Amino acid sequence: MSKETSSPRPERRRRGIYILPNLFTSAALFGGFYAIVQAMNGRFEHACVAVFVAMILDALDGRVARMTNTQSAFGAEYDSLSDMVSFGAAPSLVIYEWAMRDLGKLGWIAAFIYCVCAALRLARFNTNIDVIDKRFFQGLPSPAAAALVTGFVWVMIDNGVGGEDYFLGLPVPYLACAITAFAGISMVSSVFFYSGKDFNLRRSVPFAAAIALIVILLFVSSYPPGVLFGVFVCYALSGYVMTLVRRLRKRSARASHS
Repeated sequence: MSKETSSPRPERRRRGIYILPNLFTSAALFGGFYAIVQAMNGRFEHACVAVFVAMILDALDGRVARMTNTQSAFGAEYDSLSDMVSFGAAPSLVIYEWAMRDLGKLGWIAAFIYCVCAALRLARFNTNIDVIDKRFFQGLPSPAAAALVTGFVWVMIDNGVGGEDYFLGLPVPYLACAITAFAGISMVSSVFFYSGKDFNLRRSVPFAAAIALIVILLFVSSYPPGVLFGVFVCYALSGYVMTLVRRLRKRSARASHS
């Protein structure tokens, strides 16, 4: 067969990954890994800060991918694996090492409940990503759950409360168990939480919005541990409050129609 009549070979498609969004994901993964190392060395405040830094980087990688049109299936899977380390394994290990180690089985069971719920939450998110309303999360997002757990540790340390002490008359280890279990169960619940994904960074906003953002940043910088922990406590409770309000409205609507 002549060279002219031979069928051309199909070109091989180059396989690669987008560098920019995956750099943010890698940095978030490093934050979770660093938190684990610092918790093992007893530097719990550094571990908590690392988890919050990982949260910021995790929030940026998806937005950077969408803004630069560099979304990919690889990036989505890599992001989930990074989240499992930074917001699943790291927070459970931090709070276990800080307060729950001496509780025996109860301590590691509570830590494991949080860890396995984070894995289930991420798996459900990946399978339901095209099904549920993008304005809401089904279950507490793993970064918010991590902020709730590590924020509690950070606030206690900042106020001089140790993992073996009492706070408001309650033993801190059992309080840590309750918060850890609540965060874990909230992740796999069917409660809906506002996602904030309908907020468009490329859309123009009033000048007052920029001033409000500066005020919020100043408020957070005034006392980061307390403000951040308070914000995520409110967010974790917001889903349950909205669910209760919806049910009460449905009951009142049924009663009015009956």
